[in-house]
Amino acid sequence: MAEKMKFSFVNPSPNVELPVCEKKKAIGSWPPLGILYVASILEREGIEVSVLEQAAKELSVKAVVDWVKREDPDILGFSTLSSSGRTSAIVAEEVKKENPNVTIVFGNYHATFNAERILKTYPWVDLIVRGEGEYACLELVKCLKEKGNLENVQGLTFRKKGQIVSTPDRPLIKDLDTLPFPNRDLLDVEYHSTVAGANVAPKKFTTVLSSRGCVYRCRFCGCRKFARSRWRQRSVDNVMNELSLLVSDGYRQFLFVDDSFATNPKRVIKLCREIRREKMDIEWICEMRVDHTSYDMLREIVKAGCIMVYYGIESANQRILDYFNKQATPAQAETAVSTARKAGVDVIVGSFIVGAPTEAKAEIENTLTFAQRLSLDVPQFNVLGAFPGTDLWDEYLMKGVLDTDKYWETGACVSEFHPDCVPLNVIRQMIHEYSRVFLYRPNFIFREIMRTVKSPYRLGLVVNNLNRTSEIAESLKHLA
Repeated sequence: MAEKMKFSFVNPSPNVELPVCEKKKAIGSWPPLGILYVASILEREGIEVSVLEQAAKELSVKAVVDWVKREDPDILGFSTLSSSGRTSAIVAEEVKKENPNVTIVFGNYHATFNAERILKTYPWVDLIVRGEGEYACLELVKCLKEKGNLENVQGLTFRKKGQIVSTPDRPLIKDLDTLPFPNRDLLDVEYHSTVAGANVAPKKFTTVLSSRGCVYRCRFCGCRKFARSRWRQRSVDNVMNELSLLVSDGYRQFLFVDDSFATNPKRVIKLCREIRREKMDIEWICEMRVDHTSYDMLREIVKAGCIMVYYGIESANQRILDYFNKQATPAQAETAVSTARKAGVDVIVGSFIVGAPTEAKAEIENTLTFAQRLSLDVPQFNVLGAFPGTDLWDEYLMKGVLDTDKYWETGACVSEFHPDCVPLNVIRQMIHEYSRVFLYRPNFIFREIMRTVKSPYRLGLVVNNLNRTSEIAESLKHLA
């Protein structure tokens, strides 16, 4: 009888030490779709899998090690981001002490962009899977089972005779419809989505990925390099089949986690009309660019159940937007928010980034006051960060202002190390003051009350978050 192989996965908790600009992004947890896609591919091929949610369950290192002991896998995979890379390394070391024979694999963004450094720094990590992991992991299992040559598996980095070897990059998956739906039954966690401390998805909630990649080239984002500047979409029929399955399992609220949800507006409209045709009683959230703002598309998503839109506005200063290579303008941001409001979007969130090199205090103030002028329900202010895999990281490395040995695992707020930035403590104080002003404007409070009275979704949030008032107050207090 052929030897059976077992592949277990850990979705690690955030690093204990995170740069200030990353702390909010690490709060909370969504279903680890990347892990679930890989696990579902393996399951389809008859390989035993299991998944542990350290992040959502807030488990200790010991609890994770105990779980791995019970599962006794042949391969243990960690989905690593800059927010969890160090935690992954710590847990992996303890696991290896208990079971030296387990093969430890790191994947996802952090592993892809730091493959060689991870293997040089952590001898207990055996392999790196770079880029999309579904078929690389499948071939890895087969190779280890048959004691084959790892150099024949694309997308791997590993040690061989004391040297680090990287095989050629694996081609991107062309047809996403060929992938099985993520098996969420592998998880035993109830997920929610939070904004400013409030649970904005109190019903049975999960995330859905309807496309991969992004064609834009924002310099603070690693998506371009990870997805090689390509955007691939699932067919509307394929997405609808997954939504139908999820609705039948009791899910009612969804977050589309696409990097670029509305790259093809016609596809979005077609999907929305199918949701309405099937009479799906669902509510959902998506993120959009400010240049994807047609009223017709926004009306379609509202009629299909979209209750919240995130806009990446970033700055009120064209000079800074150009530095980010955002390919957008402040005028487009104003139009996007105004159009979304007219189209009936219940909650509009605007994300802003301040603290770029040479960005003056007056320019930061301009962005903060710009947020007040827009018809936003929630502003999210972030301090510019630099992370491996982004163009900004490469620029600062080339200019010699970045200590990669210090920041490669966690990334850093640019204002921590760049001499041409407003000091971080000054930026944080400015954000705090402007956030307080934003929230306590009488006209803002009045508008939010009136919008809540008219919105069944908002009223539901009020009822479902009554027991979280202290947490929400604390989040609003520290919105910066």
